Amino acid sequence: MSNGALINALVEIRHQDNVIRTGFVEDAMPDSSALWLAADAVHPRQLFEAAQGHQVWVTPQELSGDLNYRMTTTQIFRNSSGRRP
Repeated sequence: MSNGALINALVEIRHQDNVIRTGFVEDAMPDSSALWLAADAVHPRQLFEAAQGHQVWVTPQELSGDLNYRMTTTQIFRNSSGRRP
């Protein structure tokens, strides 16, 4: 997922394997070094930086329109020859 595709995505911010915040991405750096989560009812707008050990986790979601996700075990486990293992 490109950093532009993260805008408005619901993400989890993790640090040392702990979820420290969940929210919507308001903006992201072009090099993916940092992003801002939008303010919500509980938290202010907040910056998270990769250099500080933050990880961004995105939950797959179905998209509207012609683009959507669909992953099956056949697609996940298909080897380079196109056959299932």
